[in-house]
Amino acid sequence: MKSILKKYKLFISFWIIGSIIVLFLFNDALTPQKKLPIFQPAMVNYELVDSTLQFVKKFHKISNFKLINQNGKIITNRDYDNKIYVADFFFTTCPTICPIMTDNMLKIQNKILDDPNVFLLSHTVTPKIDSVGQLKKYSIEKGVVDSKWNLVTGDKKHIYELARKSYLCVKTDGDGGPYDMIHTENFILIDPERRIRGFYDGTNTKEIKKLIKDISILKEEYFS
Repeated sequence: MKSILKKYKLFISFWIIGSIIVLFLFNDALTPQKKLPIFQPAMVNYELVDSTLQFVKKFHKISNFKLINQNGKIITNRDYDNKIYVADFFFTTCPTICPIMTDNMLKIQNKILDDPNVFLLSHTVTPKIDSVGQLKKYSIEKGVVDSKWNLVTGDKKHIYELARKSYLCVKTDGDGGPYDMIHTENFILIDPERRIRGFYDGTNTKEIKKLIKDISILKEEYFS
């Protein structure tokens, strides 16, 4: 008996290893791929949704946009076609939540630095103050990598409409006029089809870790 076992020891070892691999692959094939929700206006806290959109249950996407970045380059939605990106709204002179948000965006930037499919987009909410020159100065001070992260300025009403009607991230109502002011801590995760896949508190370390994990889930969905 011992001689038989010795004779077939190698075969048995390979058979056991092969069986484990097959079982692993079978289990992996049967395990459903984790997917992030696709947020529609009707799913979001009604305080964050413009009254004209509160009952929209499908087909919501980020609208077309045209803005100017820290290098004076025109940035449009086409620059983010077929890309994953994280968006937020800030201003360079903000003394409260914005510095924390920028630091957390930098953490994300470091994680995606060599990834050709993931980018960042920050919109100033004080475009009269945050000129191209001011954004450039701020980007240099903070360590923004131009190829990964656009800080954009432009028409105030256009930016505010994007925040309220596209990104669904602002509680206050307004018309983008001189006395209208947006101040939100939200980071918004956008998929390659311009759909919202997540909202995160940009001042919260745990939320940033979750956002980074969710970016990986989206990458698996679109680029695996």
